[in-house]
Amino acid sequence: MGVAFGVFDHLDRGKFALGEHYQNRLRLIEAYDAAGFYAYHLAEHHGTSLGTAPSPSVFLSAVAQRTKRLRFGPMVYVLPMHEPLRLIEEVCMLDQLSGGRFELGVGRGQSPYELGCFSIGHMEARKRYAEALQILLLGLTSEVLNFDGKYYSYADVPMTLQCVQKPHPPLWYGVTRPESTAWPAKNKVNPVMNGPSPYVRAIVDRYMTEWKASHGDNAALPKLGTTRHIHVADNAATAEETARRAYAIWFDSNAELYRRYGTLPLHFPSTYDEAFKREMIVVGTPDMVRDNLKRITQESGTNYVLGRFAFGDIPPERVLRSVELFSKEVMPAFT
Repeated sequence: MGVAFGVFDHLDRGKFALGEHYQNRLRLIEAYDAAGFYAYHLAEHHGTSLGTAPSPSVFLSAVAQRTKRLRFGPMVYVLPMHEPLRLIEEVCMLDQLSGGRFELGVGRGQSPYELGCFSIGHMEARKRYAEALQILLLGLTSEVLNFDGKYYSYADVPMTLQCVQKPHPPLWYGVTRPESTAWPAKNKVNPVMNGPSPYVRAIVDRYMTEWKASHGDNAALPKLGTTRHIHVADNAATAEETARRAYAIWFDSNAELYRRYGTLPLHFPSTYDEAFKREMIVVGTPDMVRDNLKRITQESGTNYVLGRFAFGDIPPERVLRSVELFSKEVMPAFT
C-alpha cells in the first residue's frame, strides 16, 4: 500500500505579527504546491492563538489563487458554528475558484470552550451538527433546498451555485474512537486520526471492518490519515533544537483556552520529550524521518500522513528548508 503526504495546519500564531504570519504561510503553501503534496488541510479554532483562521473559507480563497495543483480544505468546518446555507455557498465558490480542488472536512468541534464562544453547549453541538451535515449534503446535491428541523429551516431556496466535483467534494472526518468509524466507512469518508500508532491502528482496523461490510473487498480505499509534527534539518541536533522550542510554544497555544478554565487538552502530550517518545513528533535528518515514518505507517495501517511542518516559532526559511528536504529525500521512498 502506497503512502501519500499532505499538510495539516493549525495556523497557530507563534511569535509572528499577524499580517506577516498570513503572508509567510501563503508563501509556504506555494512551496507545498510545488513540492507535490496531495492536500493542505486547515484547522478552525476560535478565541485562541492556536488558530488564526477562524473563518477557514477566507484564508482558503487565497490558497485557491496561490496554488495550481494542491488540493485544500478545512480540517474541519465546525458545523455547529456555521449557518448551513451560507456554508453550502462557500463550498461551491471554493470548489469553483480552484477548478475542483476542494476537500470538505466536517466535524462538531472538540473544545467545549470554543463552542462556548458561540453560546453552544456540547450536547446541543451534537444535535446541531447532525442537522447541519444533513443540510450541507442535501444543498450540495439538490437544485432546491427544503428542510424543516429543530435548529434550521429552509423552504424552496434555489441552489444557484454548484460544485465542480460531483456529487460533492471529497469528505473528511476526524475519528477519535474505533466505535465512531461506522458512519465515515459506510459513506466513503476519509478518516484522520491523532495519536500513537497502536491507538491509531485500533481505529483503522475497525474502520476497515466497517468498510468491507459496506463496500466489499475490492472498492478503492479512501485515504486513512494520521497527523504528525515533522521537522527535517541537515543535522539531527539542529532539527531537535528547533522543534523542541517550537513544540513548547505550539502546546502553549493549544492549551491556552483550556488553562483559562483550569484544565488541559487531552489529545496531545504536554512536553516535547513525551511527544517524541510517542512518535507524535518526527524530527531529524531526512534518513531518520524517512525511517520513522515508514515504521509509523506500517504499524498504524495508515496510507496518508498529514505533516505539521509549520508550528510554534520556527522561522519561515527553516520551514521551507524542512519541506525541501522532506519532498526531495523522504517522499520519494513512499511512492
